[in-house]
Amino acid sequence: MNVRERSNVTVTGREGGPMVMLAHGFGCDQNMWRHITATLGEQSRVLLFDHVGAGRSDVTAWDSDRHATLDGYARDVLEICRDLDLRDVIFVGHSVSAMIGVLAVNEQPDRFAGLVLLTPSPCYIDEEGYRGGFTRDDIDELLDSLDSNYLGWSAGMAPMIMGNPDRPELGEELTASFCRADPTIAKAFARVTFLSDHRADLARVRVPTLVIQSAIDAIAPPEVGAYVNDQITGSRLVTLDATGHCPQLSAPQATAQAIAAFVAERR
Repeated sequence: MNVRERSNVTVTGREGGPMVMLAHGFGCDQNMWRHITATLGEQSRVLLFDHVGAGRSDVTAWDSDRHATLDGYARDVLEICRDLDLRDVIFVGHSVSAMIGVLAVNEQPDRFAGLVLLTPSPCYIDEEGYRGGFTRDDIDELLDSLDSNYLGWSAGMAPMIMGNPDRPELGEELTASFCRADPTIAKAFARVTFLSDHRADLARVRVPTLVIQSAIDAIAPPEVGAYVNDQITGSRLVTLDATGHCPQLSAPQATAQAIAAFVAERR
């Protein structure tokens, strides 16, 4: 299978610049980056793609076994890197893709020059000594609701994820994105996203890392970003004056500037 077509790979930006690979989160596609690609493209090549099963990817490439864990999605990322013979990639992962990036970097660190984790969460479930933001009952209820009424769940969940109730168009955009997704694949990806625990993988990261969090985020509270930053040796934490789990939409200028500054440091 053609890897580029499978993952709907597109490349824009400045020829000869460092390669920045943008990976979207659950229920989204590469269109979610549209407000920051121009800024990043001033100094970098920007690679966009859709996770298998999302956006304009080849849905037939989604495999219930391969994609039953985030490792399968990390393998997809590494196949893109091999197919395009990419080196010194700066991987930017939003939400669940932050942990997909961690797994990919840990598997083949020689391909990566840096890692940007945008509103990451290695584990969404609270445990003693760790705040993920949700109890196990919360997650079970969320997944049960998703299973029973995906479209209804999307309409209720997307605005909460986005935040910014004074800007309802943002929540409406995310709702529409959720509703475009194949429900079967979305349900499976949600389970992988919300039930995974990749805290132990953070300490293995050995590339320069930037953690970006929103000041207010109902999905990944500030304690989670601080935890991720503490677990990765030498990482740096930037807290944006932003609300919601998708600052590339709600605060695109600040998000782009934070990423661009990190990329500039890698040159």
